[in-house]
Amino acid sequence: MSIINSPLLEQLQTRHGLPLLDADNYDLFVYGNRNVLLFFCNDPSLFPESNDVAVILPELLKTFSGQLQAAVISKSIERELQARFRFTRWPSLVFLQNGDYLGVITGVHDWQDYRQETARLLATTPSQPPRFDLDKVCRT
Repeated sequence: MSIINSPLLEQLQTRHGLPLLDADNYDLFVYGNRNVLLFFCNDPSLFPESNDVAVILPELLKTFSGQLQAAVISKSIERELQARFRFTRWPSLVFLQNGDYLGVITGVHDWQDYRQETARLLATTPSQPPRFDLDKVCRT
């Protein structure tokens, strides 16, 4: 199984060893690892920032070496999981602990922001995802 039409997204799987999660392997990965980072990239031709996050993600994993296990979410389950985690922008990085929601980083940010927000999320207690802000959903 491969990632959709982007060499940078493909490298996450082929060069960096990130699994592509679908309905068959999602639960095993999410509940089999303590801290999980899920990359929701959608279609990079529609959301070119996904390619930027594909470059940032391996560096983020190096920075938090051993603290996070990451995977790319297959387009086949993205919308279902988007509804579960209630984020409104692509690309998104969703953080889970033992399958429970910690938080999300959406869009592209400065490197320091990724580092600080990842550290903050890893130190938080799991909670319910925020409610959908319908105004934001309609604007994106």
